[in-house]
Amino acid sequence: MIKRIAVLTTGGDAPGMNAAIRAVVRTAVNAKLEVMGVFHGYWGLINEELKLFDHRSVSGIIDLGGTILKTMRCPQFHTEEGMNRAEETIKKNSIDGLIVIGGNGSFRGLHEFYKRYNVPCMGIPASIDNDINGIDTTIGWDTAINTALYAIDNIRDTATSMERIFVVEVMGRESGFIALEVALAGGCEDAIIPERKYSLEDMCHDIVNGNLRGKISWIIVVAEGAAAAPDIAKKINEMTGLDTRAVVLGHIQRGGRPTAFSRTLALTLGQAAVESLLKGQTDKAVALNSNKLITIDLEIATRRKEIDTDNLYKLIRILT
Repeated sequence: MIKRIAVLTTGGDAPGMNAAIRAVVRTAVNAKLEVMGVFHGYWGLINEELKLFDHRSVSGIIDLGGTILKTMRCPQFHTEEGMNRAEETIKKNSIDGLIVIGGNGSFRGLHEFYKRYNVPCMGIPASIDNDINGIDTTIGWDTAINTALYAIDNIRDTATSMERIFVVEVMGRESGFIALEVALAGGCEDAIIPERKYSLEDMCHDIVNGNLRGKISWIIVVAEGAAAAPDIAKKINEMTGLDTRAVVLGHIQRGGRPTAFSRTLALTLGQAAVESLLKGQTDKAVALNSNKLITIDLEIATRRKEIDTDNLYKLIRILT
């Protein structure tokens, strides 16, 4: 019987995490459960950084980016010693279930922890990379896309005024999903992503031909895992002789106030995670799939997510 749960945010932060924390805490309190907030993710579980939360503990956070519980990456949690210490913290504090808000790496750690210690657990997908397999979208992805799009819209203004080429680097170490979505929505001319080989020669050929036809500006979006924007900008300048600038958006994509979609998704999944635990479900994540609320096995959720990059890229090029 579950009487006390713990909630933590792990890995990279994502806008909407606070809304998810709020929903978890208030749903649990409403169900007469005690809730422990764990600070600094798995590191806090290992080192017993805990605090008892009540209804008022999560007041005024629904519109805030980041996470009030703080977060960090924790390689120690993937060691036997680290997992043993985390399990000791759980036993010592009479915790009956875990709710982890995070992305693919966080879920892999949670799945391994469950297999070893059988502690009831649920995951809530939160990642700007939208990297959870078998689901529509993660908390924070919509906000990150709109943050990057706002920046690119501003860059478009100055690119047109100054008649320049801009290479804009967005996040995405292993996936070009952010780059493709932003390039498409921003009316950008090209995208460089990890999933596709690119030819700088062909790209420069298109730029020069466009310039001869009177096209005075050009924006290329680059996923950080595929190339570095300053390097690409330098090569384009050398190969075309045209003024080319690099912009690295970096961590501004992680911060900022979550969009309405990121908030409502977080609130819905936070409630669903608590209720799923109370129904006896474990080693799963709550999510939307085809716009329906589901639970999905963590083993499936942590597999590599396949994205139809070809059709998205094709559409970007058609609309150039």
